[in-house]
Formats: sequence, structure tokens, C-alpha cells
Amino acid sequence: MYGVLNRLVICFFVMQFFAGCNNKKTDTDKKILKYNQASGISSLDPAFARDQANIWAVHQLFNGLVQFDKQLNIVPAIAKSWTIAEDGLTYIFHLRNDVFFHNHEVFQQNKGRRVTAQDFVFTFNRIIDNATASPGAWIFNGKVANENPFSAINDSTFVIQLKSPFRPMLSILTIEYAFVVPKEAVEKYGKDFRSNPVGTGPFQLKVWKEGNVLILVKNDHYFEKDAQGRALPYLDGVKVSFIESKETQYLKFLQGDIDFMSGLDKSYINELLSADGKLKPKHAANTEMLKAPYLNTEYLGILTDTTNDLVKKHPFKNKLVRQAINYGFNRAEMIQYLRNGIGLPANSGFVPAGLPSFDSVQVKGYYFDKQKATKLLIEAGYREGKDFPATTLFVNAAYEDLGVYIQQQLTSLGLNIKLELVPPAFLREQMAKSKALFFRGSWIADYPDAESYLAMFYSKNASPPNYTRFNNATFDMLYEKSIAENDDATRYNLYRQMDKILVEEAPVVPLFYDEVVRFVRKGVTGLEPNAMNLLELKEVSIQ
Repeated sequence: MYGVLNRLVICFFVMQFFAGCNNKKTDTDKKILKYNQASGISSLDPAFARDQANIWAVHQLFNGLVQFDKQLNIVPAIAKSWTIAEDGLTYIFHLRNDVFFHNHEVFQQNKGRRVTAQDFVFTFNRIIDNATASPGAWIFNGKVANENPFSAINDSTFVIQLKSPFRPMLSILTIEYAFVVPKEAVEKYGKDFRSNPVGTGPFQLKVWKEGNVLILVKNDHYFEKDAQGRALPYLDGVKVSFIESKETQYLKFLQGDIDFMSGLDKSYINELLSADGKLKPKHAANTEMLKAPYLNTEYLGILTDTTNDLVKKHPFKNKLVRQAINYGFNRAEMIQYLRNGIGLPANSGFVPAGLPSFDSVQVKGYYFDKQKATKLLIEAGYREGKDFPATTLFVNAAYEDLGVYIQQQLTSLGLNIKLELVPPAFLREQMAKSKALFFRGSWIADYPDAESYLAMFYSKNASPPNYTRFNNATFDMLYEKSIAENDDATRYNLYRQMDKILVEEAPVVPLFYDEVVRFVRKGVTGLEPNAMNLLELKEVSIQ
């Protein structure tokens, strides 16, 4: 009975939503984008936007100082301009004066007030406050000054003070953790701000019945306009469902109940795609497939800390063996047969395609060369795998087919590789504690800068992110130089030098650079994917 009542309540809210989007429109005129979030949403508070599900929703409700465009360039958002001091320590942001929080009862006369520099002081201090316990505290911890790191000169001038130069700071400010929140709402709701969000974004919350439905409605007072000067967003609203089954989600998409799906799943990949990664002709009339580089490098990690008992007597401490593994399998074949051609072979180092600093000409990675792999193993003293100990490759169940492929390829070199399937949380724990010698990992950029990848190998960083415990003095020197460098071209060159060191020392085996794949219902435009796989709905239209 309770389930029936719950469904009736949800139906009531949905009907109210469609009736209230815009009283001047008929139901058939309303432009409502529908998508499914199989993993669920745990919070609508930017301070807890730690996974894709939360980030996608938070991004519709809030804004930050800056944002990135389709080419991952940093462009204005609430800040209309900014300056960085020559010493790289002081960032001064000049705010727009036409950005308002959503209309809400926490404000006088239920009317949203203007965003000021003091709001960013409050928001950023809240992120680093231990009482908040935000998983996003890392974006500022160790980077900003110990005393008064955030200040407001006046209502429209906001200042960040760093303790040492860190050029990727602008990129970090595009992360949802740094999106502005009003003190009034946070103080009123406390921890319940997670379900009572008040932001500045293109949409605002109408209904959230956790695990059932999330409804967002158009913010009629949103500050951004498109290139032609038209008000954004175009949509009247967004409806998010929470169907856990990917098979059911797929059926809903075919029926037109969902407007797009993101990513691939074994339950429908072969139904949608041909072996060469093309959309099957039978779906072409109703569906578009959109692809873009994704800032996600899938890799195998190898523990390199020679003080660790797992490494001390293992062949992996010899870089020739690590190089042999990198040469020992066919990345293109792996992508073709296991991922229907979705993804790019990681032949250009660890930093993925899609970043401005990526250069496949300057950074030459590994390719399949069994003869070269065999020669390196002989040189290292392991001809045909002789005396090579049984070695476990840890993977989670979602990557079992990839693990089996790698195992078979390395076995053909004579290496005794055992595959062990473990839960993702357990694997992350083993990696963090340096208890996994050989493991499958992936690194998705938190912000559009190669530093996000290279920080994984800076020896002064703990695990995480330095899961391999890589330690190289030249790499460290280049890393420290790069984060203090203000000239982008010079900094990108330093990034590429570091990536070349990773290729030579081989603490990781890059597998492939992922691609964002979206299946979009015909008639929906503006949903083009981006390299951060961010859901941008401001300029989405429905015909």
C-alpha cells in the first residue's frame, strides 16, 4: 500500500510540474528533457559533488567563478574577468552584477538576491572547514594560504591567495565543489541543504523523491545568453528517473521515455553497435550516436617502490620487464573486440587525447611488438618467462574480459599471470595501501589540465593518487617547475617531458584513452559530449 501511495505522490508532483512550467504553454509545447541515472544521486550540495551522478545534477543548479568551453578553454562564468599576479600567488576575480540566486523563501520576499564576493568567501571557507567534511576539500588544501586565503575587497571583487604558485588553479575552479552557495540557505537547512539546494544555475529544484524522480524547472532569471543573445536555457525542465537496470533503461530509451543514454553497457552494446563501433542501421531513423574524446585513461598499474616487500625480489623492479609488458599486447585489437571500437589505443603516453597539451607526435608511447617484448625479457634475464614468478593481476568484474585478454597476451610471452577478480572498493583499498603489485586502474580528470594526471607520479604525493609509488627526481623537478609556470606553451612542453619519462620508466601500462559516447533521440539537439563528460543542458533544444 505504501508503494502505491508513494507512486501517487510522485504522479501528483509530476502533474504539478507539467502544469506549472509555463502556464502559457500547452502540455505538448513543453520542452522537458528526460534521462535516467542508474547509479542514483546522493546529494545536490556542491560540497558533495564527488561522482558523475551528483555532478550532472549539481551542474544544472549552480555556477562557479569560471567554466570551460567545448575546447576546454577556461572562460568566464560568474566572474567576468580575472588577473593573476606575476608571482602566481594572488588571483583577483571581478564578478558580474547580474547573477542572482534562485527565488527562495530564505531570501526577503522570496526573491533571490544578487551574488557577491562575500558569497564566494563563505562557499570556499565552507569547503575547507572540517565540520563540513566535504570530499572536495582537496581542491584548496595545501594550495591556498594558511591565513585569510579568501577575501572580498568589495561586493564585486573576490581574491584567492595561494601559499605557492599553482597554475592549474583556474582549471580547478571549474569543479562543481567550487560552485557558489548562499549562506542563508546553508544555515537554514544545515545537512539538509543536500535536498534543498539554492543556486544560480539554469535550472532550479522542483521535486526530488530520492530513488524515484528528480524534477528541475527552468530558471527564468538565468544570467547567461547564447551567441545570438537569446536567454538560456531553452528547455522548460528536466526529469531524471532512477532505474537501476541498464536493460530496462535501454528499453525505455527505445520507447522514447528517455531522451539520451551515456556510455556503454554489456546488456545493449551489441544491440546498438556493430563490431566496428558504428550505430546499427535499424536505429539510425530514431537515434544519433555522438562521440568525443574522454579525459579518462584506462591503465595497468605496477608498484615500483623497491622498499616494499612485494617489489624487492620481483622482476617488476626492472624497467625492462615493465617495458616488455607495454609492448606485449595489441591495444587496437583489444578495443576492436572488447569495446566495439570505442576508445583510442593509448600509444602516446599516459596523458589522454582531448587535452590541449596532448601531442601524439612529441610523445611516442608503446605499440604492439611481440618480438621487441621478447627481446626485452631476454635482456632482463627472463627468456620465455623462465624464473618469472606467478604474478596476480587484480581487476574488478566489470573489466574481467579486458583482464582475460591481457592475461592471455602476456602468457604468450611466457609470463605467469594470474587473474583475480575483486570488488572495486577492495581494489582501491589495496592500491591505496600499496598491497597490489599489479592492478587495473583508470584515471578520470577532475579538471581539464594534464597536471591532474601527472600528479599521480609526483613522489611527494601519497597514495592516492600515487598508486604506483613512482619516484623520479627529474620528473619531480619538472612537475614543480610546471605548476609555477604561467605561460601555457612552456607549461605544456614540461608536461610532455614528464610524460616521456613515464613512457621510459613504465610504472604504468596505458591501455586506452576512453571516449564519451551518447545515444540521443532524434529531435534533441545541443547534447554534444565533451571531454569532461559533463552534462551541459543550457543550450539543449527539443524539436
